[in-house]
Amino acid sequence: MTHPHTHSHLREAAHQSTKRLSLSLALTLGFVFLEAAAGIFSNSLALLTDAAHNLTDVIALALSWFAIRITARPANERKTYGYHRVGILVALVNSTTLVLIALGIFYEAWRRFVSPPEVQSSVLIGVGLIAVLVNIVTAMLVHKGSDTDLNLRSAFVHLMGDVLSTIGAVIAGVAIYFTGANWLDPLVSVLIGVLILYNAWGILREALDILLEAKPRDINSAKLVEDMLEIEGVLGVHDLHIWSIAQNLRTMSAHILTHDMSIGEGADIQRRVSEMVSRRYNIAHATLQLECADCLPGSMYCDMNGLSYADAGHASHPAEA
Repeated sequence: MTHPHTHSHLREAAHQSTKRLSLSLALTLGFVFLEAAAGIFSNSLALLTDAAHNLTDVIALALSWFAIRITARPANERKTYGYHRVGILVALVNSTTLVLIALGIFYEAWRRFVSPPEVQSSVLIGVGLIAVLVNIVTAMLVHKGSDTDLNLRSAFVHLMGDVLSTIGAVIAGVAIYFTGANWLDPLVSVLIGVLILYNAWGILREALDILLEAKPRDINSAKLVEDMLEIEGVLGVHDLHIWSIAQNLRTMSAHILTHDMSIGEGADIQRRVSEMVSRRYNIAHATLQLECADCLPGSMYCDMNGLSYADAGHASHPAEA
């Protein structure tokens, strides 16, 4: 059962997200050209490298924008669940590029530790301050909805990585200006790379979990079964599957053991179970198959409590125990 407002709410959220992503994309792309021009003018390899890094943010934002537009398309005969997984694929790509960027930062930092180049601290500070402002604005534009959308979160982490790297660059630039210690530049880069790698791994792991249809980590299956057994008429639960179509769209299927009853009574049990899992576990779509205890073989399957159908009476509603 899917609540009727779910898909319309997702479409409206997608529309708002694409507007914010479009503005963020335009700002980031404009700054890439500005930073590249500054790098050429000052003969600064650091600025040109950071401009190339920001270009990966442009690609990440463009992919996220494209994924949200595709995700908003309605389900059809071939794509019966719609296009929600497109966002997960983009999150996987973005998080993978974050890992590669972090590794690239480590490599470049090692080279600069071995042979520290002379850093033009004044240019680094000036352009870095502009970069901090631009990156904060673009990150905040993407932040809304990123807690429940893995695609948006991957783009947000890309941008926050830039915020941290530019803040670090400004701090390093100030320190280098007063001390001449050029090794501070690669040291700050390593610290930022570790943080980027940590956040990227979290997104990568969750994207893989969703693509492999793993159970969401915050759901306790045993507790969910207990809650289902508290609903009057539910005698047992088995063949339970819980997975995510996207981070904010969870679904489940289960076989529910009941007494022999009318179709109307069975539909009422399905409705109450669907409402409970939606309210307590944020599961928007539940496919529930009712089975009568007297119509099934003795031990075809085991329920989630480790009991066979023959023992199903032991997994009864507390009021009937």
